[in-house]
Amino acid sequence: MRRTLLTAALAAVLVAGTGVPVSAAPPNAAPGWSIEDGKLTWRSDSLVPIGDAMVEFWAGDRLLGRPAPDADQRTLRLDVGTGPLPDDLTVKVGGRPLDARPSSSRAQAPVTEIPPLPANPVDPGIRGPYRTVRGGYELPAATLPGLPAPVEMVAEVVAPRDAPGARPLALFLHGRHLWCYAPDGGTDFTLDWPCAPGSVPVPSHLGYLQAQELLASQGYITVSIAANGINAQDGALDEAGAGARSALVRRHLEVWAGRAGAPPIVRSVPAADLSKVLLIGHSRGGEGVNRAAIDSLTPGTRPRWTIRGLLLIGPTIFGQNPAPDVPSATILPGCDGDVADLQGQMFADATRGVSKGRALHSVLYAVGANHNYFNTEWTPGQAAAPANDDWFLPDDAVCGPDAPTRLAPAAQQTMGATYIAAAARLFVAGDDRVRPLLDGTGRRAPSADPARVLSHAVGGNRTTAILPADGYRTGGGARLCDQVTRDDDACEPLPFYGSPHAAMFRLLYDEPGRQAIRYDWTAAGTPMTVSPPTAARLGSAERLALRLAVPQNTPPATFGVSVTDTAGRTTALGDVTVTGLPAGEFGTPVWAQEVRVPRHGVRDVATLTLTPRAASGTAWLIDAWGWSPGTPDPRTTPLPRVDVAGRVVTEGGPGEDRTYRIPVAVTGAGDARLRLSVVQPDGASSVSWTTTVRPGQTRIDVPVTVRGDDVWNHTAEVIEVLAKAETGVLVGDYVGTVDVVNDDPAGTVTAGPVTGSVTEGGTLTWRLTLSTPSESYYAETVYAAFPPAGGPELSTVDVDPQWLLDTFGVPAEPARPLHEVVYWWPYIPAGSLTAEFSIPTIRDDLAEPAETVELRPISDERPPLTGVVTD
Repeated sequence: MRRTLLTAALAAVLVAGTGVPVSAAPPNAAPGWSIEDGKLTWRSDSLVPIGDAMVEFWAGDRLLGRPAPDADQRTLRLDVGTGPLPDDLTVKVGGRPLDARPSSSRAQAPVTEIPPLPANPVDPGIRGPYRTVRGGYELPAATLPGLPAPVEMVAEVVAPRDAPGARPLALFLHGRHLWCYAPDGGTDFTLDWPCAPGSVPVPSHLGYLQAQELLASQGYITVSIAANGINAQDGALDEAGAGARSALVRRHLEVWAGRAGAPPIVRSVPAADLSKVLLIGHSRGGEGVNRAAIDSLTPGTRPRWTIRGLLLIGPTIFGQNPAPDVPSATILPGCDGDVADLQGQMFADATRGVSKGRALHSVLYAVGANHNYFNTEWTPGQAAAPANDDWFLPDDAVCGPDAPTRLAPAAQQTMGATYIAAAARLFVAGDDRVRPLLDGTGRRAPSADPARVLSHAVGGNRTTAILPADGYRTGGGARLCDQVTRDDDACEPLPFYGSPHAAMFRLLYDEPGRQAIRYDWTAAGTPMTVSPPTAARLGSAERLALRLAVPQNTPPATFGVSVTDTAGRTTALGDVTVTGLPAGEFGTPVWAQEVRVPRHGVRDVATLTLTPRAASGTAWLIDAWGWSPGTPDPRTTPLPRVDVAGRVVTEGGPGEDRTYRIPVAVTGAGDARLRLSVVQPDGASSVSWTTTVRPGQTRIDVPVTVRGDDVWNHTAEVIEVLAKAETGVLVGDYVGTVDVVNDDPAGTVTAGPVTGSVTEGGTLTWRLTLSTPSESYYAETVYAAFPPAGGPELSTVDVDPQWLLDTFGVPAEPARPLHEVVYWWPYIPAGSLTAEFSIPTIRDDLAEPAETVELRPISDERPPLTGVVTD
């Protein structure tokens, strides 16, 4: 059977003279959906922006997969594999719908206000004493792992002029944006790499000049690198290009390490002190610099640099394996319309328990900031290439462009530069005076006004008090809840995009080991308790810090905090108050805010009690810590590393269940605990377990069973093997795919009439039949009505008008030949063999000759289907 893409088929139909719209939607699908050449297809009315979050097809609350884009930048296609085609289809990016946007006309809840925090005595956003110099370099393109085409080696440098001695280095890596555009003032951009004639690379690496200038004035050498070649090619990579971005970052660091043969701008500025490197990553650049930190710590490597910290802006972290011993600060934009699930939260949450916990991991929630405006080259009015506001609801009460809480581009860029400088000052320069801006103390940098930036943190000078897990006991209105599950124990129903703390790891709908405490109460003064299996010792901690969340737009909610120790003594530590984050229609997430109470001499925590002062409500406790001021040296711990491989296998026949062993390579030595998961193609079924890595172990074999059959499927199935660090291990390549190739022959297809000749008032019917069932739906060939070879053609007034209106959305009058209206796209569900199409005719009082309708397949050479109606 010859297959032809719908675009070509449509052209053939139009050339032949029929006006039939050649598209067929799946049953009960929303507009824009169709099945084309065996692929589930969605077309947008406008260009689909190229961004950093994964674009996903969903059926209700089930993730179908991640589609591939067409070159028209409007069309997305997905092989949906086995099973019937589902209803309730939608396409999402970062958790927000693209095909059915919420209506901003509905009433929105009153928005809470976040008052300004007290000013921090030291403001890192103030320009430093040094004049600056700027220049760029371009080196021969680099071949990077997994990418067929070389990637540019282009960078922009801003450095202090005449600063004494070697200077610390800050490297910027932008995220995934469009990569080539026509510089003639139009809006066209292309998906070619290298850029096609007439188009040029988008200068995304020039979008952080304000932050570069600020850091350079404070004595840092800054270099912002281009990554268009990765953006153009990372769609085919299982880990979305994190490894390639890491390789690019390390190539540029090698340029600065080899100063003698470096480009002129590198030799003309002060020498770089590569023992003090800060990496700044935006979007997919965030996951890229995190991977660079991991790759630089891999056992056996001897890099000529030391990465002291990471600053991550609206980052992706598809792998959910942050570098545990490298301090980080992550900015979560409250109006992020790209990485809308704010998965960057995992740069803090996923470090807990992995290593010694001395590295500070901060998260900054920026009210009113979107995703794109941190980069001027992604900002309309500032960018050379086409740019857009990634927020998608213009009337949203918090994030709409005219909302009082929404940050203007200049204010957002100043805020970003200020907190980049704060990270540099704390992680690289070791100035603890700026820590209160990052660690949940609740201070603001006046130079970032009017931005409202809230912070919380894990690690640093903290000791574990409450880290919810199996074995915790609860009482009152408290219960242990699972953050990522479809069970009744869920903290909130999936897909729980209402909380970045519950960001999903790939297709794992049920991920063990991610838990929190949920509080529900209906009366003020109700004590709610949680007790760890073993009492937590607070040591010399000054305060007890809690990361506590309440629903969005919740008025200030106050809780009394008390602790019962192992001796049975209960001590009231004081009250804390948390206000729900301001949210419009789409919803700002449920994000935990850090609150602290004095320890009052309590030495251990056997039970933590929260007593709400409000009459009713809901809250979530993410964790609690003994906290003290100061920033300890993170003291990087040598950890072993694991990497998951993948392979291509054949399906096999009935009864030939085959178990393949997928290797997970271990580099280095040490006791470690790793979580492994095997996720089936539909994401609905998975198995997950923990395994121990012993010193001297070099490999872990993961068993993956493939069930054979003799049923054809139009696509290969993909089983994912995932790895996530639990304790004492680094994870590099976190996903390995098992591509299961269908090895069964396709059945034959026949089509013919059931009732091909009727009198007026009868129903013409045709049937398409498969010789054998398919493992997936069949929807390959469109039959379109064409003018018959001879004799008069049936018209719209010869058929049932209600059927015509219901099926094709057109009225019978005025009379038109059926070839202008009628088509049939046979759809055969998985496991079935036939599909039928009927045209009901009506009687009239006119004496007429026999009239004909002729349906021809437009994508193969099968004979036409003909129907004849006589008086």
